[in-house]
This record gives sequence, structure tokens and C-alpha cells, in this order.
Amino acid sequence: MSTFEWIIALLLGAVALSALARRIKVPYPTFLAIGGALIAFVPDSPTWTLEPDLALALFVAPVLLDAAFDTSLRDLRKNWVPVSTLVVVAVGLTAAGVAYVAHRLMPDMPWAAAVALGAIVAPPDAAAAVAILSQVKLPYRMVKVLEGESLLNDASALLIYRIAVGAVVMEHLKWSEVAPTIALGLVGSVLAGLLAARIIPLFLERVTEAPSAIIVQFGTTFVIWIAAEHLGLSGILTIVVYAITLARTAGERMPARLRVPSYAVWETTVFVLNVLAFMMIGMQMRPIWTRLDAEVRWEYCVAAAWILLTVVLVRILWIMFYRTILRVLIARDLYHPKDPKAVVSPKGGFVIAWCGMRGLVTLATAFALPENFPYRDFIVFIAFAVVLGSLIVQGLTLRPLILAFGLKDDDPVGIEVARARAIAYRAALDAIEDDPSEEAEILRLEYRAILMQADDDPHGGITNGELPADPLRRRAIAAARKSIFHLRATEVIGDDAFHRLEGELDLAELSAGG
Repeated sequence: MSTFEWIIALLLGAVALSALARRIKVPYPTFLAIGGALIAFVPDSPTWTLEPDLALALFVAPVLLDAAFDTSLRDLRKNWVPVSTLVVVAVGLTAAGVAYVAHRLMPDMPWAAAVALGAIVAPPDAAAAVAILSQVKLPYRMVKVLEGESLLNDASALLIYRIAVGAVVMEHLKWSEVAPTIALGLVGSVLAGLLAARIIPLFLERVTEAPSAIIVQFGTTFVIWIAAEHLGLSGILTIVVYAITLARTAGERMPARLRVPSYAVWETTVFVLNVLAFMMIGMQMRPIWTRLDAEVRWEYCVAAAWILLTVVLVRILWIMFYRTILRVLIARDLYHPKDPKAVVSPKGGFVIAWCGMRGLVTLATAFALPENFPYRDFIVFIAFAVVLGSLIVQGLTLRPLILAFGLKDDDPVGIEVARARAIAYRAALDAIEDDPSEEAEILRLEYRAILMQADDDPHGGITNGELPADPLRRRAIAAARKSIFHLRATEVIGDDAFHRLEGELDLAELSAGG
């Protein structure tokens, strides 16, 4: 088959696998990982390759921006203690534990290469966990902790990865020489992200045609990543800061006719990048597998099992230790959390620990290793095996585990939506209150009915997306939109409630000819 035919076959196969995954309620990356493994054994399958630096930019930058754009700063601040411990301590312990096990299994493996392997498999991936969590009502705070961790742990893991790879390349790398550069790089990345979020929207808002606007969005994402890397900054941290900052003003700058297709294209792109990453790493596995004799294959498989076990156990042990320390501090009156649910239950803690599936970032960083890197074949093999093993073992058991534990969600987002909906539509009513026309009276009746439904539904379950099109309705929607911007800016509602209402108003604006 030609390259084009393979691409079409892989994309259609991935769509079929994701549909099957939704039907049996398992994360679609699990089936993508299995599909990637099977490609390694398909006769005459292609062996596509990418430049190492291109792999990180292509696979990580847009996926990370998409995740960071939807991140709530309010929830990050509320959960900064558990998120920071997972991002820094859990990642660091996992990298160290894996490096130790890998070095014991492969005594000739340089310590720097072992640490690079640890950094590659350290960060959990959000895609698989979110696919499961969207099917069950896990407590909201736990979901926010997992989302915050998955957004920031890539930066800490990649920092360790870069230091380890640099140590291999430079052979003699002293911490005293590296530490100032790292500190400056982290501060510079934050400043660069903030600066980009100030400047780039000035150009984005000038592009009013949907296809062109979406191309510019992707282009600027890659430009930011490439520029950060050339300046010696963290591309991941720069992109995260840029996206979070940009999200605060994008709703006001971007009209609904651009935002709706833009969101759809980004969601599709993230799916396609996941497909390509899993397929291409599977293609990398075939030459590695064929070069190994039977004894070495068994040795690699045993090593993969031990490292997968290490990755899982380190996360579980750290979360158990964290819970214990937090409870002791509270019992001795040394820590006073504002939220009484700051310490999760043992069941909740185990679910968070079990949401440690690895995915796209692990594959991309393994793929990005230089061709002459020590033990590269071993590292790529282990990385794919850990991703595959975690997605099968944890991905297939996570939903039954959550259901068995009976964890409940009190739907705080729904409650915020109900409150904000009432405020937004009252603002819409006020905007057309003085209009004596018959159309205005019809619209007022419709909005009053919406308010009555919102008042009767404490969980914000109603939707409104099929309103008639006329200029009066657009004026009212603009007032409603302004009010929810204010509610989010004053933190009366969080980003999840804001985006749900923003989606409702976008559909209403589009139906009104906006």
C-alpha cells in the first residue's frame, strides 16, 4: 500500500476503534495502543520516521495548548497543594524509581540514560483518564486535581528529561553549572508565555475568515514552541502559560462564528495526533523487535513488567503517604484547609493513584531521543510497553473501580450554571426591556420562560440553542455574554460553568445570524 492509502486506513481504523471504545466504555487510547502494537507485526507495514525535535513540537505543542486553554485558574489555585505534589514530587520519585530499577536490570546502562527513561515514563496522560471520567460522575475536586496534574507534570518531566539527555551529550554535566540556566529558563518561559498572550491576539483578531483563523492559531502555536526552544526556554511551560492567559480574553475577542468551528477542528486534531503517535511508535517497535534474539526479547519484556510495576507502585505509595501526612498535620492543628474535602477518602486517593495511565507525551519524548542515544531501542521499547500496559491494566479497570467504590459528585458545575444562567438571561431581558416592538415582547416571553426553567432546575440541566435569528436577539445575547464574562472574572463561577454557558450562547448567536 502507498503512504496515502496507509494514512486513510489508519485514520478510518482509529475512528472504528474509538467508536468501539465508546460503546464498551473504555478509553479510546487503550485501543489505539493495541492497534499500534499490532502494526509492529503487520507484514510490509510502513516505517515512517520523524526528526526527534519535530516529534515533540508536532505531538505535544497543540495537544498541550488545547488542554491548557480549558484549564481553570481558580481551580488550580484551590488545589495547588495536591497538584504541586503530584507534579513535582510524584514525577520526581517516579523518575528516580524507574532509573534505579532500569540500572539494576541493565547494569551497563549509563545513569543519565536511566534517568531519561524515568522522565519519559513519569508523567501520566490526561486523555485516557478524561475519557473514563467523562462517563462517570467522579467528585469534581478530584477531576480538577487530575486535570491540573496532567497539564503541568509534562513540564517537570521534560525538565528532568532535558537534563538527562544533556548529560549524555555533554558527558560531564555539573549541577552548579546547570541550575542557574534552569532557573532563568523557567522564569523566562513564564514571561515569554505572558508576553505572547499579549501580542499574538492583536494579530489573531484581524483574521476574520474561519479557515484562515484556524490555520493562524495552529501556526502561532508552533511558532511559540519553536521560538521558546531556540531561546533555551521550556516550550511546554511557555505554551501552558500562553494558553491559560489567552483563554481569559479569547471569549471576548473571538466571535462565535470563529470559535465553534475552531473548537471542532482542535478536537479533531488532538484525536489525529494521538492516532499518529500510537501508530508511529508501533512502526518503531517492529525494527527493534526484529533486531532482538529470543533471549533479549524475554529480557526486555521482563524489564518492561518491572518498570510498569514501579511506575504504578510509586504513584500509589506517594498518594497514600501524602494523605497520611495531611491527616496528621490537620489532627495536630498544624494545617487548616479551607475546604473540608481537602483530604480525599482512601477510596478517592486510590482512584487518583489508579488514574496514572501513560500516553502521548511518553511516546513523543521517547520518539524524540537522538538516534545515537545509549540504549535508545531499550528505552523506546520500555516506553511503549509502559503506555500499553498502563492503558490496558488501569484503563480497562478504572471505570469498574469507580463504580464499585460508589464515589459521588454533587455537581457544583451544574449549580454554578443554573445561577449564572439566571443572571445572564436577566441581563438579556434588561437589554430589551424598553423595546416596544412585538418581536421584543415575544423574546421577553421566551427569556422569562427560560428563567422559570432555570429557577426550577437547581442543577442547570436545561439547554437553549435554537433561538430565532434577528438583530434584537443578538443584542440580548451580547448582554448575556458580557455578564458571564464578569461572573468568571470575579470568580463567582468557574471556567467549566463559563464554557458551558459560552457554548449555549455561541449556538444561540449562530442561530441568530451572528
